[in-house]
Amino acid sequence: MTEGRLYLIASGDEIVRRRAKTPKGTVVEAWPDAKGVGFWVGAESKTLLDATDDTAMAAELSLPSTSVAIYYGPQLCDIGALPLEESLQTRVLSVHGIAVAWVTLDRFGQRNTYEPQSPVDPIFHLRRPGGTVGHLWRLFHTKAEAVVTLGEMYGHESEAVAWAQALQVDDFDDLIRQHAQREQP
Repeated sequence: MTEGRLYLIASGDEIVRRRAKTPKGTVVEAWPDAKGVGFWVGAESKTLLDATDDTAMAAELSLPSTSVAIYYGPQLCDIGALPLEESLQTRVLSVHGIAVAWVTLDRFGQRNTYEPQSPVDPIFHLRRPGGTVGHLWRLFHTKAEAVVTLGEMYGHESEAVAWAQALQVDDFDDLIRQHAQREQP
């Protein structure tokens, strides 16, 4: 199995043009970059967009999907409604995060409730298109933020904190420096 990639595509107009040509019933997810430099898409969405034209969409850069970590934890439920991992990962990249944790349930198994205040709120809802159950996620911009936040949520000796301490990058700049590949025009 080949490793998936996550892409930054500069041309929003081209994404819109090609999205209109994708087969009915398919979903192309493109998350706008917080700094306005383009849109983040996963490999499945890029494949759908590329199939609508004779040439592949030009990407500014790409990263391996494994470079954006996801923590699901031991209480994961409603798996059929989970968003695709590339959707989560591109959502994280769009606001210059490095990782994300599933926080739908608290450490006692109770459902968390939260209403995000803006598109850059670190806590957000995301589910699979057509899914009937929503999932709550906590985005992390830094490794230190992940360690502190998950320690407060689940206890400092938890599996969640061990996951955060094992993150391979410290922040978004470090993620780009270590994993981004500049794409050729």
